[in-house]
Amino acid sequence: MKRTPRNLLLFGGIAVWAVGLVSCVVVGDRAIFAPPFIEGATLVGSSACAKCHSDVTRGFHDATHAHLTLKDDTGAVKNAACESCHGPGSLHVKAGTRATIINPKIAPDTCVQCHTNTRSEFSLPFTHPVLNGKIACTHCHDPHKGDANPSTGGTKSLSTSVNQTCAKCHPAQAGPHVFEHEAMREGCTVCHSPHGAVNDKMLKSRSSSLCYQCHFQQQTSGTQIMHGGVDHSANVIRGSCWTSGCHEAVHGSQVNSNLRY
Repeated sequence: MKRTPRNLLLFGGIAVWAVGLVSCVVVGDRAIFAPPFIEGATLVGSSACAKCHSDVTRGFHDATHAHLTLKDDTGAVKNAACESCHGPGSLHVKAGTRATIINPKIAPDTCVQCHTNTRSEFSLPFTHPVLNGKIACTHCHDPHKGDANPSTGGTKSLSTSVNQTCAKCHPAQAGPHVFEHEAMREGCTVCHSPHGAVNDKMLKSRSSSLCYQCHFQQQTSGTQIMHGGVDHSANVIRGSCWTSGCHEAVHGSQVNSNLRY
């Protein structure tokens, strides 16, 4: 099916389909953004960035963010993908100091001004502490390489799995384990919402329904609730699978195939 080009505008986190207005615009397969504001600075283009940051720009050409373009003061579209996130770079090029450019590592608003759905997730009760500056989006995501689309992973690089990214900060949960929870092979995001959730530990659900996504529950004609050939009718009323004293080693166990400590 052929995709019809449309213009998507973002105003204060509200997406509006329109034509002729300027803020954040997708034209065909290219996006035009209003960059972060730096007083007194003007656009210089990505080629100016490459002179000092070749280690970053060398692999940037195939990144999702490399397709961002900007309009300068004259209305001309410039190849300024770097400045779409870091702000206009004329003062930075002239002074050569970090104080004259925006660093998204310490300014998460730079990311969430476009990723508005992620901003709302970070407002939930349990989140990774990004908005308060304790960690940055770039701890998990590499904006300079590869596909930034969350549906394909979007973590660090295409060769890095979601689990490997999480394991940098959560090595104990990653294992290796003698008895591995099969869900770990699918990825941490099967059970966890990485940006934020209403449940503790950013779980998608705080009840056994989280486990029932994968574990078939057989309801017999009587009062039995069968899981893996074992009657769980007396167990399910005691709490979730991991809090009822049964399957506490939810990521994997070193001693028990039923994921017990």
